[in-house]
Amino acid sequence: MNPIGVIFRRELAAYFATPLAVVFIVIYLMLAGVFTFYLGNFFERGQADLQAFFGFHPWLYLFLVPAIAMRIWAEERKSGTIELLLTLPITMVQAVIGKFLAAWAFVAIALAGTFPIWITVNVLGDPDNGVIVAAYLGSLLMAGAYLAVGVGVSAFTKSQVIAFIVALVLCFVFTLAGFPLVLDAFSAWLPGGIVDALAAMSFLTHFQSLQKGVIDLRDLVFFLAFIGAWLYACALIVDAKKAD
Repeated sequence: MNPIGVIFRRELAAYFATPLAVVFIVIYLMLAGVFTFYLGNFFERGQADLQAFFGFHPWLYLFLVPAIAMRIWAEERKSGTIELLLTLPITMVQAVIGKFLAAWAFVAIALAGTFPIWITVNVLGDPDNGVIVAAYLGSLLMAGAYLAVGVGVSAFTKSQVIAFIVALVLCFVFTLAGFPLVLDAFSAWLPGGIVDALAAMSFLTHFQSLQKGVIDLRDLVFFLAFIGAWLYACALIVDAKKAD
């Protein structure tokens, strides 16, 4: 079997070996329901769409995805199992990709658990299901971007708490990177070119197009390139700190 597949199966099985997986999925589904039907005024809006549902996804992922990612490398390094992992006949990049894909698949399973909300809106009205499919695609890609940041940060430290907090802060910056709240904080001490580049990496901006059903190749490339860059950085970090 492909080494990435071996790591993927091992990691995905590990999630469901403890109650953590069930707890996370239940919390995710409960919050998604509360945000959609209560805070999002799903029924009061009287519209057959899931904008109220997808509109809260960036904020759900902001807290929940770093909680998943914080253990991926920090726990391996703290327990010393990373040394055993690195003795296997796999490359560092394969190990990083396998672990990431398992965590991403776990998030995808949680996201798939929201399908009753999709069924509900179809029962109550006549929604544009193409828009909903595009929004689900955007949500999954955005979750992957949050996860890539968390995985990269997890490789830096043995402390899961530190990994969670740092990943949370970085994800918040990337979520609102195109908005004055973040840009004003950096424009005073960073060159204009770097601030402009940061503004172009806003998760919220790229997700909003997909949320509206507009599948723009630039948004897809952005999320995939962002994930790839963070995973490559993660592989370099793990390799550099494997002796720590």
